[in-house]
Amino acid sequence: MPLSEEQLIAQYAPLVRRLALQLVSRLPANVELDDLMQAGMMGLLDAVRRYEAQAEAKFETYATTRIRGAMLDELRSQDWLSRSARSKAREIEIAVLNIQQRELRAASEQEIADELGVSLDEYHAMLDDASGVQVIHYEDLSSDEDREALARVVAVDGDELAQHQENPLNLLMSHNLHQAVVEAIEALPEREKLLLSLQFEHDLNQKEIAAVMGVTEGRISQLRSQAVARIRAKLKS
Repeated sequence: MPLSEEQLIAQYAPLVRRLALQLVSRLPANVELDDLMQAGMMGLLDAVRRYEAQAEAKFETYATTRIRGAMLDELRSQDWLSRSARSKAREIEIAVLNIQQRELRAASEQEIADELGVSLDEYHAMLDDASGVQVIHYEDLSSDEDREALARVVAVDGDELAQHQENPLNLLMSHNLHQAVVEAIEALPEREKLLLSLQFEHDLNQKEIAAVMGVTEGRISQLRSQAVARIRAKLKS
């Protein structure tokens, strides 16, 4: 006997919380868990009402896509990352990309600062301001041109790209995109690679990572911003 709407929502409410926790752990402190969960519940309700049972499509898979999409829409509507932060992040990415293409290696912090025309301390302040920038934002897929550029990175064909035009979240979840990000991480300097490993593989928080690496929490935030800039520059290159 099929479950009712209320039963499905009750059964999959823990999935909403789990997905919200996964997302909020990688976002700035000003992003509220409750806001993400509320958006996720709306996504779950939408999934319950739209889902048509198919042998090859499980409800949980369908619901996960809808829930994540609703949460990302909520983040986009809040514009949680300021224009100033986005602008400084882009400046850093361009500087990193220019050095990578010119020197054919990872750029040092001093080289990035020189490329930006600022002191090392000013560059560190820019990294602080860019805290919260992610490897790929939903906003990166806001236009057909952006989606086609990312599609080239993940090497999808025309049919797949047509599907992504309808639901850009599918592109974010692409296996090939995951592989491209993994390769970009492998190209990071060892210290930044270690930081991401401690955060995502070992699930340590910023304070714990700082203790392991013997630096301040503020420095960890700077190194993470720099690592993300390198990864984004690598994907763009």
